[in-house]
Amino acid sequence: MNTKLFLSSLVAFLALVNPVHKILVVNILQEQFTIKQLRFLSIKSTLTAFIILILFLFLGHAIFSYVFHIQLYAFQITSGIVLIYTGLLGLQRGEFIRMEKNIRLMDVASVPIAIPMIAGPATITAAVTFPADYGKVITIVSIFFALVINLVIMLYAHSIGKVLRKYNFMSALIRITGLIVATIGLQLILNGIRNFVISI
Repeated sequence: MNTKLFLSSLVAFLALVNPVHKILVVNILQEQFTIKQLRFLSIKSTLTAFIILILFLFLGHAIFSYVFHIQLYAFQITSGIVLIYTGLLGLQRGEFIRMEKNIRLMDVASVPIAIPMIAGPATITAAVTFPADYGKVITIVSIFFALVINLVIMLYAHSIGKVLRKYNFMSALIRITGLIVATIGLQLILNGIRNFVISI
């Protein structure tokens, strides 16, 4: 396995999965759920997201072409727009999404935690397109490690959140991550435009 390609793929997936945001989300959910429930939520949402990403990795082109009758470049451009919007929210508000109060544990584990917070439009796009650049093995391993790192951060989000709030790092980290996410969104749009030009 090419280490350079693996690290490049892993860093991209980590930025898209956005573990920093999960620290904020888990800390917000602590007002409604116990630590045990949050651990269950973290594991279930991670497994759900992994299955979805692997499914799209192997069947993404077929799903887009034959089920939805859309081109991949259209999905890339749309995902890029969504990602830029999400990144700008992080930059301006210091949060990426607001959680509703009194939401059920099983509901929040699938939506919005697994989808779209972990397996979002941009992450799905990466799962579909990265094998062409990095190979399937590297992409699968990158997805696995990115989700494992995200899971560990979710499991220890309460302790991490305490330290970040103590030194006033939480807001700064979210805004930095927002900038990275918006930049990745712009890159997705440019990639989509490039693929569209190549196709015509």
